[in-house]
Amino acid sequence: MHLVGIENVSHEFPNRTVFDSLTIAIHAGDRIGVVGRNGDGKSTLLRIMAGSLVPDSGNVIRRSDLRLGMLDQTDSMNDDDTILHVVVGDGPEHEWASNPRIRDVLKGLLSDLDTASTIGSLSGGQRRRVALAQLLVGDWDVVLLDEPTNHLDVTGVAWLAQHIVQRWPNGQGGLAVVTHDRWFLDAVSTETWEVHDGIVDRYEGGYAAYTLQRLERQRQASTMEERRQNLLRKELAWLRRGAPARTSKPKFRIEAANALIENVPAPRDTVELGKMATQRLGKDVVDILDVTVELGGKTILRDIEWRLAPGERTGILGANGAGKSTLMGLIDGRTQPTAGRVKTGKTVVVRRLDQRLEGLDDIMDDRVSAVIARYRTEYTVGDTTMSPGQLLERLGFSTAQLSTEVRNLSGGQKRRLQFLLILLDEPNVLLLDEPTNDLDTDMLAAMEDVLDTWPGTLIVVSHDRYLLERVTDNQYAVMNGHLRHLPGGIDEYLRIEAAQAVDAARGATAQNSARGTSAVASAMSGADRRVLEKEMQALERKIAKLTADVDGIHARMAEHDQGDYAGLTALSDSLREIENDLETTEERWLEVVDSLEA
Repeated sequence: MHLVGIENVSHEFPNRTVFDSLTIAIHAGDRIGVVGRNGDGKSTLLRIMAGSLVPDSGNVIRRSDLRLGMLDQTDSMNDDDTILHVVVGDGPEHEWASNPRIRDVLKGLLSDLDTASTIGSLSGGQRRRVALAQLLVGDWDVVLLDEPTNHLDVTGVAWLAQHIVQRWPNGQGGLAVVTHDRWFLDAVSTETWEVHDGIVDRYEGGYAAYTLQRLERQRQASTMEERRQNLLRKELAWLRRGAPARTSKPKFRIEAANALIENVPAPRDTVELGKMATQRLGKDVVDILDVTVELGGKTILRDIEWRLAPGERTGILGANGAGKSTLMGLIDGRTQPTAGRVKTGKTVVVRRLDQRLEGLDDIMDDRVSAVIARYRTEYTVGDTTMSPGQLLERLGFSTAQLSTEVRNLSGGQKRRLQFLLILLDEPNVLLLDEPTNDLDTDMLAAMEDVLDTWPGTLIVVSHDRYLLERVTDNQYAVMNGHLRHLPGGIDEYLRIEAAQAVDAARGATAQNSARGTSAVASAMSGADRRVLEKEMQALERKIAKLTADVDGIHARMAEHDQGDYAGLTALSDSLREIENDLETTEERWLEVVDSLEA
């Protein structure tokens, strides 16, 4: 069933044509990931479909009475409103509190915020999460999301994927999402739209399937440059080794594409890189020895013991504010320990790509070509020696952009230039702090390709699950001030987070039970009170069990093959049954408490 679409739409900006006679639609059951280079029109496409941008020509066609909600990159929330008012409105508490969807959204996105706080008191990332929560509590036929995973940690991204998978019954509702988070695209998308050169190409499946089909189209047409094909082959080879089920679902001929990657080596020669890193670094890199860090009277890190090895490639996970950037500061010397010590090897040269575009302030008026001319003339990537200009082109700069002043570059271009300048400093320890900001999927693949041949110790802090699994060999988590190794990777981290949430819920239930019992001790006596107290305790045990069951199904859905729609539907049905039972049980618990307090 056609839900919303555009017909013969053309739209121009002053310096370029974004779309030219484009016709495309979202149908019932569609779950669409939208990809493409920055500036090619992904956000514009969503805004035209939502009706917030009127195209120069053509028509936007909607089903009558369609309910469409969109998360834009800006919001219209009132700074004086509270978080709770923005998300749930003016309705009485018992109405929104009894709605499983609203409870799930508040828990999944805003559990760390005081919902009585005003919007004006929030950071940009917190404000973004409130806007996403405001959208998701609504009842929509079509949801359009523009970069929803920005400012979400790994746990938040996993929750959002689960929410979307179970939001509508199979074959109902429509979703289109613009994001550079490739894991998220694979988790939720059944179709991919690539926006480029004024058109939209459609591909079956999520990001992995899109990569496979795109490579096959390139092989058949033989029109794309060899360098880009090599990048896609390398990307696809990694995808097929790591999770072959993700690329086996689409119903198209894949034999020819598989033949292309048959002899492609692993993305990294770990043994050779380790040897090269040891030659550059020696045996001593950075040792963090029994370190505690206190800031503003609060303990951020406690008793950290970590010895970085030559050639180590480690990803760091943790909730926002857990202390990941503080840990990075210990490595590069920006943060001094309150207790313990940090020992740095004599040959160590540390450089850090952070979120502030550091290092570009003094060169904003310079042309890109003049900036890179100040560095050495050669840079080795694997077995290839390149000039800085060639390396910059490899990272997505055109020849014309080399003569552009730095201040006139886009956010993504500044990010890539910053990355290049750090590499040209020849560090042997590289720290990447949220490096995916402002980069599209092609540029992320190009950055990963360069990192595959970089011989040094690499530490990456990122909420981008795909990037972490792609460029690092092991993961750690900063949790409760401690550094914890994750032999099971990101899946293990999510299981630990889910278990801690269950424990917290049980603790809150126990506290409520204690408060409820003491409050009514003097108000009631006799057999009636004992019967109600016994029922209340039974209800609390049932609530704890049902809550654990809900979290367990969420975890199973996150690990489940996203192409197994029958299995996901069965899990979704079970989840709805348990949530309904939980809602009924909670309502009865409130009735019992009210009776005891009467």
